[in-house]
Amino acid sequence: IELERSHYSDHEVRKLHEEEQLKRRKESMYEEEDDDAPGKTVIMAQDLEEKWEQKLLRFKAASRITDADKNNNRTSLNRKLDSNLMLLVKQKIGNQELWLLPQVEWQPGETLRSTAERAMATFLGDHIQAKILGNAPHGVYKYKFPRVIRTEDNIGAKVFFFKAFLQSDDLAQAEPKQDYLWVTKDELGDYLKSEYLKKVNRFLLD
Repeated sequence: IELERSHYSDHEVRKLHEEEQLKRRKESMYEEEDDDAPGKTVIMAQDLEEKWEQKLLRFKAASRITDADKNNNRTSLNRKLDSNLMLLVKQKIGNQELWLLPQVEWQPGETLRSTAERAMATFLGDHIQAKILGNAPHGVYKYKFPRVIRTEDNIGAKVFFFKAFLQSDDLAQAEPKQDYLWVTKDELGDYLKSEYLKKVNRFLLD
């Protein structure tokens, strides 16, 4: 932090000015400027600081443990307030139902970002706002399809991951259209397969 060349704040300037005034009054170098306004209440910068300190001492932070935390309700966004939450949805891959980060199949003519935007609209609905960061994916995961749905020309897929932040004001509406969970990074291991989790953890930051 630059201290020598930094400017004083308005409050600091006021406090220095008042200290200089008090010093001069004590030395009887000049009369008070407010003599023509008897009975006027003057609140000085030092008074404000003492008032703020008293207010700080009375302050009590609200609990960060919510009802959703107590009930371990992982479908609620009102939980783990000190951590980022990520959306997981249950999707059918072949004949298996798996917990995954939201994904949809790419369609010809789409950019990867527009596919990601369609995925959000598919699972979150149009009334929920989320902002995707950048046009390039943050990660990629390659996997093979279950044997029952493999073909000679199509044995697997690549999943490209984009990061997005929920921006909706009304979080009560942030309920995806199918089975879903809002989980922390540490809770992902309870739902994701190990190989998938390993790839996801490479680009996720808590």
